[in-house]
Amino acid sequence: MEGMQEERESLGHSHEKSSKEKQEQTQKESHENSQEINGQKEAADEEPEYDEHIWLSIRNAEIMVKNIEIEQLDSDNAKVYQTNAENYIKKLDTLDKQYANTIQNAKYKAILFGDRFPFRYMADDYDLKYYAAFAGCSAETMAGFETVTFLAKKADELRLPVILTIENSDGRIAEAVKSNTTKKNQKILAMNSLQSVTKEQIADGITYLQVMQENLSVLSEALN
Repeated sequence: MEGMQEERESLGHSHEKSSKEKQEQTQKESHENSQEINGQKEAADEEPEYDEHIWLSIRNAEIMVKNIEIEQLDSDNAKVYQTNAENYIKKLDTLDKQYANTIQNAKYKAILFGDRFPFRYMADDYDLKYYAAFAGCSAETMAGFETVTFLAKKADELRLPVILTIENSDGRIAEAVKSNTTKKNQKILAMNSLQSVTKEQIADGITYLQVMQENLSVLSEALN
């Protein structure tokens, strides 16, 4: 999406080329153009990139539950698994409706992440606009000046009251975005992408439904 910074743009070294490098680049491009004309251009079959964070869509979670076939491994308890799955899907469906209702009736129709952005599928489910420093979970830790100022201007333009981050973020990008807005009064809130759940949290009974419900509360505050 507009404003998202690609990883290669922030590797911490200069991308300025010397005259020799520019000449070599021109020769390379000329050679590649020639290959393209002859139908031999390299990397023509590059595979597309996919966002792996499918679990952050509740609708995807429903699909996954429907396709777990544990009963094939334990046919004696097939009815138990089927009943559990049906009950769980009902809970997911209820939560999905809560998300849809919250977003439909929200004051704002966009979210802004001063951070990485693993919530693409969630946003797509509910036609929610989004802006972020990085797509997916980039390996980068800090966004460039242009990205930060773009997000700050977008926060001003849309009058967004909240800048979002993901769990365990150091908040540096979000704080930089906030400091470049006009009013500098936005809240910084975190949504949990479930990428860093600890053994201790599991022992304490953390669940997918619980986290997604908490995310909905944060989302509701960000949109209202």
